[in-house]
Amino acid sequence: MCGIIGVLGKHEVAPLLVESLKRLEYRGYDSAGIATVNNGKLDRRRAVGKLWNLSDLLVHEPLAGKSGIGHTRWATHGAATAVNAHPHRSGPVSVVHNGIIENFRDLRAELAEAGISPESETDTETVALLTRLYMERGMSPREAAVETLGRLEGAFALLWLFDGEDDLMIAARKGSPLAIGHGDGEMFVGSDAIALAPMTDRITYLEEGDYAFITRAGADIFDHAGRRANRDESRIDLGQAQVEKGGYKHFMAKEIAEQPVVLADALRHYLPKTGLNLPADLDFSGVDRITLIACGTAHYACAVAKYWFEQFAQIPVEIDVASEFRYREPPLSERSFAVFVSQSGETADTLAALRYCSERVAKTVAVVNVPTSSIAREADIALPILAGVEVGVASTKAFTAQLLVLAVMALKAGNDRGTLSPEQIAAHSDTLLTLPGLMNQALTLSEPIARLAEQLAEAQDILFLGRGPMFPLALEGALKLKEISYIHAEGYASGELKHGPIALIDRMVPVIVMAPHDRLFDKTVSNMQEVMARHGMVLLASDAKGLAVAGEGTWATLQLPEIAEPFAPILYAVPAQLLAYYTAVAKGTDVDQPRNLAKSVTVE
Repeated sequence: MCGIIGVLGKHEVAPLLVESLKRLEYRGYDSAGIATVNNGKLDRRRAVGKLWNLSDLLVHEPLAGKSGIGHTRWATHGAATAVNAHPHRSGPVSVVHNGIIENFRDLRAELAEAGISPESETDTETVALLTRLYMERGMSPREAAVETLGRLEGAFALLWLFDGEDDLMIAARKGSPLAIGHGDGEMFVGSDAIALAPMTDRITYLEEGDYAFITRAGADIFDHAGRRANRDESRIDLGQAQVEKGGYKHFMAKEIAEQPVVLADALRHYLPKTGLNLPADLDFSGVDRITLIACGTAHYACAVAKYWFEQFAQIPVEIDVASEFRYREPPLSERSFAVFVSQSGETADTLAALRYCSERVAKTVAVVNVPTSSIAREADIALPILAGVEVGVASTKAFTAQLLVLAVMALKAGNDRGTLSPEQIAAHSDTLLTLPGLMNQALTLSEPIARLAEQLAEAQDILFLGRGPMFPLALEGALKLKEISYIHAEGYASGELKHGPIALIDRMVPVIVMAPHDRLFDKTVSNMQEVMARHGMVLLASDAKGLAVAGEGTWATLQLPEIAEPFAPILYAVPAQLLAYYTAVAKGTDVDQPRNLAKSVTVE
């Protein structure tokens, strides 16, 4: 979602602000801007579209100053226009904001009575207007910001800058992440550590409800009740915050290629030679139900994991889309576990669901890529997926790393409940340990997939089919394709084809069938034959045995290495990702930053 950066520096900050915003491009945005204080005077520059438009503007209209804030906006309230772009300003106040101010209409009505009118359509401008009103009534910037915070409803990360105050920024968070960076006579604020990495490795994360008065001497942090709060300073691994493409054309291509290494690292952590390495208090023996909660790609990882938990541990599993979960007020068992899966660890809906569950279940477990994130900090147990920074909006390496961690959890559940023998656990562990090598083999399909993608790019509709744990993988394959190529795609359980979707089949509709030669293979092939009988273009992804049986008569085939059941979805994610990637490249779309999408969705 939106990116925030703030600098109280020793040198001109405009170049630093723009460079930091570039590091936040992966979050998704449609406009950008910066504001600075120079010789006590507040000024700003804003532009629609990519950051180079802002950079061009700054060449012609430079912005001086050693104190500044910046923002990349993903439009919520109001279209992507220069007027709606951040920073917003009203009189002596400038503000950048990530989140949604839910009561902004009520606040606008109150401001109108005081003779203060907005210039934009945004909810954010209301924050600047309200702060200005309080300052006109005699409050200091600090007092006015705190008074404003008390009036806001919703989720937000906020950063204020003031006219005449070149040594003050005020930061606040409720629901959206915000981090303070410490330098030598300099201070920084950012949406995440990636933005701050070039400037400092010393980070303090604001907790829920915190606000901070920041000067070059340091940060005074207060909790939601206004009490001074001591928040730990931590060191970030600057290597883990690198976002270079490393010679690849797109971050997505780089992240697809990184998957063998990522999984190998995760396997060393979770499956060392001594056996399953998970926290001792993650004990499934007395659990009567597991609820898996996530959004988007992470939700499909949960859908795959449902098969594993139920097969290995004989435990009922529910899967919920986080954005729906808490609003239906589901009954929860005190003997159940709730597992929350999120790449960023800041997904607003997933975080809200975690807070709903926290007092209602035996244990909350976070499966996240950012161990310092809100979800990781608030869950009882946090399991990092160890994927490293993922920049591409369409998740790839995080998805397969999530699957791996969930697979190891399912094995532990089977061990704790006595439903898997030591020999079965060893066999499944051995299969997981083969994945890095098998993924390397799957990556060699890049060239044939790139050729097939030239034809797929001409399609208007594409279907994905799978059975068993390959069904959620079909859903994920369709999601990847529509996310970045903008082609309408749907995933279906193969057996559901006859219940409606078969009506869509004709010579112009490619159907991608994910079918390893497993115990469900014959049934999947029967469904595939129904497509071929209606002249559908079938692309069959299978192993050598599967292609020998069913490859004849298909439009195209992709041969993957054999993998023992039931972990084929992790391997078959690679061709699904490559199909999406090369189809998007063939269409010329923005692969890493597809339209209308954001990497970290921190608003509901």
